[in-house]
Amino acid sequence: MRFRRWLTVWPFAVLAVVLVLAGCSSLPRTSYTASDAASSTVLDLRELRTYADEPASSFLKSNASFRPGPLSYLALSGGGADGAYGAGVLNGWSAAGTRPEFSAVSGVSTGALIAPFAFLGPAYDATLREVYTSGMAESLLNAPNIVHAVFGSGLFGNTHLRELVARYISQDLLAAIAAENAKGRKLLIVTTNLDTQRTVIWDVGRIAAIRSAQALNLFRDVLAASASIPVVFPPMLIDAEANGHRFQEMHVDGGVTAPVLTLPEAFLLRNGAFARGLRMNIYVLVNDKVERDFQLVPNSTIDIAARASASVTKTQIRSVLFETYDLARRNNFGFNLTYIDKDLPSPGSFGFETSYMRALYQYGYDKAKAGDFWARQVAMRCDTSCPSQSREQEFRVLEKLHI
Repeated sequence: MRFRRWLTVWPFAVLAVVLVLAGCSSLPRTSYTASDAASSTVLDLRELRTYADEPASSFLKSNASFRPGPLSYLALSGGGADGAYGAGVLNGWSAAGTRPEFSAVSGVSTGALIAPFAFLGPAYDATLREVYTSGMAESLLNAPNIVHAVFGSGLFGNTHLRELVARYISQDLLAAIAAENAKGRKLLIVTTNLDTQRTVIWDVGRIAAIRSAQALNLFRDVLAASASIPVVFPPMLIDAEANGHRFQEMHVDGGVTAPVLTLPEAFLLRNGAFARGLRMNIYVLVNDKVERDFQLVPNSTIDIAARASASVTKTQIRSVLFETYDLARRNNFGFNLTYIDKDLPSPGSFGFETSYMRALYQYGYDKAKAGDFWARQVAMRCDTSCPSQSREQEFRVLEKLHI
C-alpha cells in the first residue's frame, strides 16, 4: 500500500480497525462535565482562546487595538508534507521583495508549524526552509504499530513531532512573538477539542506574552496538537480548570473541523460592527490541491476510503474559499489565493518523502518569486456535476480556478 495514501485513510480504515479492537483497553482520564468545559480556563486565563462557533463580536476582542492603515491577513491551511509548498511560497515571496508584514496570521495543522515563522517575517525564512527540506520530517513517522493504536492513543508515537516543535519553539522565539503581539499583531493556531467537538482558536501571541515556562510548554502543546492527526498520532492533553476542578482536555488536528481558518470578520469588528473605511488584504495559502480532478478509483476498500476522505477535505476547503471570497467581494477587500496545481505529481511511497518535499518547496518558491502566483478571485467552473443550488452558481463564478 502506498504510505501517503494510507495516511489519507485514517478517518475510515484505521479508525475502523481501532473501533473493532478498542474494547481491549483505553487510557484513563480525569472525568469532567459539559459545564466544566463551557467555563474552562488554561493557565488561569480566559483570554487565551476562543471558539469558531462563538459570535464574531466576542472573538478576541483585544484585536480592536490594530494599528491604523490597511490590514493584511494570512491564513495557512493544513496539508501534511504539502506544507513544503507554503514554506516555498513564503521564501519566494520574500525573494520577490513584495511580501508584506501581516497584521494577523492563522495556521491549521502543518500551517500551524509554518505560522510562527510566517508571522515573524523573512528573518526566519531559513528556519522555515530547514523545517520542510532538511529531511527531518521523515522521522515523524516510524513504522506503524497497531498495538499502539489499540492499547495507546495513536498508531505512531508523537515523540518526534514534539521534538521537532521543541527544537524550533524556544523562549527567544516566544519573546520575538510577544514583541509583535504587543504592537497589535495577532498569531492564531487552530486545534480541535474532541471532548466538545469544537474548533478552538488559540491566541498564541498572547500566550507568548506571558513569558513563563508554563506558557512555553502550552505554546508547544498547541502547535503539536494542531498537527496531530487522530489515530495516527496521539492527541495532546492540555491542562485546564473549571469550577475548582482540574482536568485535561483532548486536542487534535485543527483540520478535523477547520481545514483553513479564514475569519476576517473577527479582526474587523469594533463593538460588534465593521469598522468604517477599513481596508484589508486577505491571503489564503492552501497547502493542498483544491480543484476537482478525475480519477478512476480502484474497487478496493483502501482506495475508496482514501478517495472519499480526500473529497471531503477538498469540499470543505472549497466551501471556506467561496465564503471568504464572497465576504471580500462584498466589502471591497483584497482577495488572494494560492494552492498546489492539480497536475503537479504526487509523492511516491512515503508520506514525508524528502525528495518530494524539496521539489514541492522549490515549486512554491519559483512560482512566488516570479510574482504571478495569486488568484484574485474564486472562479471555479461549475460543470454538469454541480447541484443547481451550489455555491458555484450562487456566486456566478464562470471560469476554472487557476494561478
